[in-house]
Amino acid sequence: MRNRIYLCLAHMSGNEQKYIQEAFDTNWVVPLGPNVNAFEEDLKQFVDPTKEVVALSAGTAAVHLSLIACGVKRGDEVLCQDFTFCASSNPITYQGATPVFVDSEADSWNMDPELLEKAIIDRQQKTGRLPKAIMMVYLYGMPGRIDEIMAIAEKYQIPLIEDAAEGLGSRFDGKVVGSFGQYGILSFNGNKMITTSGGGALVCPDAASKQEVMFYATQAREAYPYYQHEKIGYNYRMSNICAGIGRGQMTVLNQHIQHHHHIAALYKEAFAAVPGITFHDNPSPRYDSNFWLNTILLDEDLKVKGQEQAYATAVQGAVGGAAGVTHAASSLHTAVEPNANVEAMRICLDKAMIESRPLWKPMHCQPVYRDNPAYVNGVSESLFRRGLCLPSGPMVTDDDVQYIIENILASIER
Repeated sequence: MRNRIYLCLAHMSGNEQKYIQEAFDTNWVVPLGPNVNAFEEDLKQFVDPTKEVVALSAGTAAVHLSLIACGVKRGDEVLCQDFTFCASSNPITYQGATPVFVDSEADSWNMDPELLEKAIIDRQQKTGRLPKAIMMVYLYGMPGRIDEIMAIAEKYQIPLIEDAAEGLGSRFDGKVVGSFGQYGILSFNGNKMITTSGGGALVCPDAASKQEVMFYATQAREAYPYYQHEKIGYNYRMSNICAGIGRGQMTVLNQHIQHHHHIAALYKEAFAAVPGITFHDNPSPRYDSNFWLNTILLDEDLKVKGQEQAYATAVQGAVGGAAGVTHAASSLHTAVEPNANVEAMRICLDKAMIESRPLWKPMHCQPVYRDNPAYVNGVSESLFRRGLCLPSGPMVTDDDVQYIIENILASIER
């Protein structure tokens, strides 16, 4: 029986064991240590040697600390990409601030610069203040129109945060994403380009900002011979053991990026001549995606076997590799959901032991954010209804890709 093919699983093939063993041999197992320092330096050299990097317990922690560093407080507004995972927007609410969602443009699927500027002008007119920060995201590793967004951020003097959690190794005009804005978010979750088993990092503009981020990441302790706290801090630092895994993973990062590019090329070639299926590719030579997850769009009129019964049974547990506990679904349908042929394709692949999942559901469609301001153009909602993520990680082989393609084609009604 064929083993299940997952979207993106970690692959330990560098010097991870060596650095972990060093941590045990020296008894450096706390959230600091030689591996942490070395990992931060490795990341700095890869992303941008002129900047600084803080290794943290999660990419979400990096988002949260970037907001604190930008001075986001209760009552502020932060412009956030609408088409994203909730980890981009939830930390805004941690700060008591309001996420204001901005929809995507159709080429990169990332924040629409024209809509962004309209949102800035409208929020200033409505509130009398400019938004406190801009949170853009590189969806599935694809760079966005960062040059235009940077120009808008500079025009209105609003700090730009790049959520590059999915984009490690992606480039725009040859420059690594996460290095353009004031702060950049990286993630090393178990399904990312490299992993520390769980973890993240914050790219900072200089040494002073790194020092301040580290202050908040280590419980905001003042320099007294006892515990003195004048600010609210957090336990967000990365352990020396996890950083050891990261150091080992950095030695194979370029190999992982090359592998994702290779898998993307196989999908692209296979679907080029398939009516009704569109592979999401780099919009132009300026874009160089890491193709963290390869994605396809299904035309609405593409018929997939079993789509009449696509939503007949409630899903049990989490779909898409999510870990942890989920609440039972309260209904078979929600107000905005993938088209029946997309769900039918997911079910067909699942039966063939292939993991796939819908694209991120836009934040303005999430019940928890139903009352938030949103500037939408229909792009992200349309993509969510039609899109599917396919296995792409370093554990996915050429044979796996061929098997996936064969099952996708076999699921189409002729």
